[in-house]
Amino acid sequence: MAPYYVDEGTGSDDTGKGTQEQPYQSLAFALFSHGQDSAVLIRKDASGTYEEPTQSALKKAKKGADGLEKKRKKAEELAEREAKEKKEEKERREKLIEESKKIVLQEDASLPKAKKAKIGSLAELRGQRVRVFGWVHRLRDQKGIIFIVLRDGTGYLQSVLSGNAAQTYDALTLTLESSVELVGTLQPVPEGKTAPGGHELIVDYWKVHGAAPGAEDSFSNRLNEKSDPSILADLRHLVLRGETASAILKLRAALLSSFRDSYKAHTILEVTPPCLVQTQVEGGATLFKLDYYGQPAFLTQSSQLYLETCLPSLGDVFCVQESFRAENSHTRRHLSEYTHLEAELAFINFDDLMSHIENIICETIDRLLQDPTAAALIKQLNPDFKPPSRPFLRLSYVDAIKWLNDHGIQHEAEDAQGNVIKDENGNPRMVDHAIGDDIAEAAERRMTDILAQPVFLYGFPAELKAFYMKKIDKAEGETGPVCTESCDLLMPGVGEIVGGSMRIADIDELIAAYKREGIDPSPYYWFTDQRKYGTCEHGGYGLGVERFLAWLGNRYTVRECSLYPRWPGRATP
Repeated sequence: MAPYYVDEGTGSDDTGKGTQEQPYQSLAFALFSHGQDSAVLIRKDASGTYEEPTQSALKKAKKGADGLEKKRKKAEELAEREAKEKKEEKERREKLIEESKKIVLQEDASLPKAKKAKIGSLAELRGQRVRVFGWVHRLRDQKGIIFIVLRDGTGYLQSVLSGNAAQTYDALTLTLESSVELVGTLQPVPEGKTAPGGHELIVDYWKVHGAAPGAEDSFSNRLNEKSDPSILADLRHLVLRGETASAILKLRAALLSSFRDSYKAHTILEVTPPCLVQTQVEGGATLFKLDYYGQPAFLTQSSQLYLETCLPSLGDVFCVQESFRAENSHTRRHLSEYTHLEAELAFINFDDLMSHIENIICETIDRLLQDPTAAALIKQLNPDFKPPSRPFLRLSYVDAIKWLNDHGIQHEAEDAQGNVIKDENGNPRMVDHAIGDDIAEAAERRMTDILAQPVFLYGFPAELKAFYMKKIDKAEGETGPVCTESCDLLMPGVGEIVGGSMRIADIDELIAAYKREGIDPSPYYWFTDQRKYGTCEHGGYGLGVERFLAWLGNRYTVRECSLYPRWPGRATP
């Protein structure tokens, strides 16, 4: 009979087979597996030779094998007992379900008529009978009493099913995310206990409107906290049902409403510009191009040019519009489609523009914090949020370059084609910032995080900015790059959330800007006319709603702040 092999150094009792190639690790396991009279050869490690075990080692191993056998029997008995209990529980459950089919729940007509209401409006109906509709957000069965947390988009409601209401077939097979109708008496929660809204529904009648699947296709199987980000993106329609995702979108709605109130208070009118355009604003490299009835057209990068045309007839204006940027950027603050809040103001100067942006933002935040519902959402998402102190810091581009160098914040060196230059080890070569550099996103964000306050970064060189931005006149003898009356508002944790500038008001200067940028002025005739028929000093800005929301709600990425985010390679669902 061939012997079994044990290598105490490299063998394994889990995966070993007792062969020379796959030895066991312990003598006790070998005797337990093949009988105490089996022939066994053993060695200390791979450098030794296999030998017969000593009598003392065999004696000790046999005791160990006996112990392993006892463990095996105990585990076998436990498995049999659990299998029996499981079988009995299954039979009990099947019997219970079969009996439950005989129970028919009917609404008691002798009870007071239930008032149909949304969950968010129930506080005034305590002590009364109400009818609510929604989705099963949480579900718990405790000794024959079923607790449901119902969700309808306006809030959450703890509900209690007992007696016949908890014994029907629908009750015993109820699953998360099923849509249901609950009818019962709304009562304050007992002292010492808590529930959403401070009340709970004691259900006397209910029914299922749309049952959600269980087992393999159940909601919690398809989506849970360990799901891969790509799965979360594919199942965004289900992610939205979660408390955090829905809270972000509710705060977004409150934010846009508050912005509109702030603009109204400043007598700034909302307009709706087109998304299909035939002119560019921020450079052709980021345009989504399409065929428009045989003509070339683009998805808009910005509504700014159209807003400027409204100033003579409508006064100061703003819009909340989708903008599209075809940048192949996968950073946490970029989207291919985002909500752009833009405004244009007439008869202002550059200081007026920055002060206006600061006022609108601070007034909007104040409105949100004064609204109990919005304030609760901010507290839920960003417990440590504090409104920004005023005035916002104003830092010129030139001073920012100096600040970055003084603090040792460098950027990757690039060649003339924009390729990153690497050292002999293949690492990017880092260099100090110089006047004329476009400050990198990472450096800009690090500076803002160190300063830990909102920062207006202003006065960028003209070569870095769009063609329509007004230039700062140089004093006689002044050297350095030609700069623009432009600004970016930077927020800690996010970076740039607003970009704005004064616009060129002089028609000759605008024509020269077209020429410098190689832009054919003919498609822009309607924009140029604004300088021809009663020009004026004016300026405007664009605010990224998702970025602002990421800052306000302390979100890591703007992808959390859009209903269905779009980024390179993602247009599903």
